[in-house]
Amino acid sequence: MAISIKGKHFLTLLDYSQEEIRYLLDLSKNFKDLKRSGTPHCYLQGKNMVLLFEKTSTRTRCSFEVAGMDLGMGVTYLDPNSSQMGKKESIADTAKVLGRLYDGIEYRGFSQDIVTTLANNAGVPVWNGLTDDFHPTQMLADLLTIEEKFGTLQGLHFTYMGDARNNMGNSLMIACAKMGIHFTACSPKALFPDEALVAKAKAYAAENNCTVHLTDNIQEGSTGADIIYTDIWVSMGEPDDVWETRIKLLKDYQVNADVMKYANEQAIFMHCLPAFHDTNTTIGHAMAKKFGITEMEVTNEVFQSKQSVVFDEAENRMHTIKAVIYATLS
Repeated sequence: MAISIKGKHFLTLLDYSQEEIRYLLDLSKNFKDLKRSGTPHCYLQGKNMVLLFEKTSTRTRCSFEVAGMDLGMGVTYLDPNSSQMGKKESIADTAKVLGRLYDGIEYRGFSQDIVTTLANNAGVPVWNGLTDDFHPTQMLADLLTIEEKFGTLQGLHFTYMGDARNNMGNSLMIACAKMGIHFTACSPKALFPDEALVAKAKAYAAENNCTVHLTDNIQEGSTGADIIYTDIWVSMGEPDDVWETRIKLLKDYQVNADVMKYANEQAIFMHCLPAFHDTNTTIGHAMAKKFGITEMEVTNEVFQSKQSVVFDEAENRMHTIKAVIYATLS
């Protein structure tokens, strides 16, 4: 039976079956081939989408804009100062207005409740570009990258190191469980993911012949891994005073050469970016000056190594987002 997700929102992979995720990954590969061969694919000529950004981004904005333009769409970008959403106009009312003007709505911001409210009121597909709870478009890019490197997803061993209760920890746990990848969250116990979400992930894993495991032991968590993944220690929008606490909690969970040695010989390193692997950023420089730490969640050695596939992931954001837009609008 052919897969169709036309008209469906893309809010979290909890809403998607393994078959639907597989369909999106295969569609992404097709779009990547078309893009790289220079073959035009303006399949959505005449359609329009709006991008609502309460949190700024490089990869998400550029990926949606290029994907939309490649598909022949009109694209409107609204930053936090360009809309009355949630200020003078409710989220629901904003959704109803935009749904009459646009064929699809992307939201990147804070609460998952906001993107859900948009979806419940827009009357057109709504896509989650990131919330505090989930980051589903990044998941497709990560899964595509892993499959490109290993030729498969089923049976691989994936370790996420760092804050396992953030949007990346949550999303990766669900994505792995749905696609048959053994998932390990390696973090301090205080930063383990929500128990109810873990229970859901374990149920998916049981259906797909894989496992979900939590540990605070670095050697246990990284030994035998095919993929080592990490993320920044403080998410956008969190207060600056969180840095000191988070650095103390997570400094031992930095991905460095020793961690990579525990992993399998052919293991890859992944990161959704941006990464604090040196002091060549305003925040990186400030943290070095304040706390004497020049590398945070990953060392520059690992980030720049042959095992690192972070820029493949970044490119794949665009191909997979294009697949989501096309599949939900056609």
